[in-house]
Amino acid sequence: MIVSHEPQFAWLLWSAFLIVIWGIIYVLLKNKESKKEMLVVSFWTSLLGLTEPLFVPEYWNPPSLFDLAHRTGFDIESLIFSFGIGGVAVVIYDLIFRTRPERITAHEQHLSQHRYHLLALLSTPIIFLLLLITAPLNPIYSAVIAMVVGGLFTWYCRPELKKKMLVSAMIFLGIYFVYFLTLIALYPNYVEQVWNLQDISGILIVGIPLEEILFGVSFGFFWSSVYEHFTWRKLQSL
Repeated sequence: MIVSHEPQFAWLLWSAFLIVIWGIIYVLLKNKESKKEMLVVSFWTSLLGLTEPLFVPEYWNPPSLFDLAHRTGFDIESLIFSFGIGGVAVVIYDLIFRTRPERITAHEQHLSQHRYHLLALLSTPIIFLLLLITAPLNPIYSAVIAMVVGGLFTWYCRPELKKKMLVSAMIFLGIYFVYFLTLIALYPNYVEQVWNLQDISGILIVGIPLEEILFGVSFGFFWSSVYEHFTWRKLQSL
């Protein structure tokens, strides 16, 4: 049975459902450090919602609360959505494999692979901005490329995080895939109405734009390590 709602509330309801998923994962976390990690990363990731004008209407053009996206490019839903995906991506590995972040020693911080620590941290936004300015790409592709390259920089600096990054990419993609199917189930024509399919690949996988799948795997790959990388932490088994 298809639920009927005004399309302008689809983005809000979908974002709110993500917060429900976020809340379940938060409750299931058993240690304070992982809960802190989830809260901190979610807060800072929510600020990525302010980049929404870079994607509207080039990538998509969703009806939003108070019609903000159509009128300004900004919307409240993007802040909620970004908050949710940031927290889920960064701790889902910790939850499943029972690990927690632990500060690395000062000696480890001065190992040779860390001499490019700052560059590695800044690589993703720098690459994203350069691609936006110089490359004739839809911004979603610029974002995916920037996250993949930034993740590879992280590999160089923090090779011990490779497993978490790879596994998190697959787990987050799976969660995001199922999550996206809820949008399609409630609003069967929403993707065709809102996504700018003629300016991207136009390929739909079970109704999901290919670009959303690329986003899911690249975001899970890069974002899963962001807390450990920024705060000089490593994973410790519980």
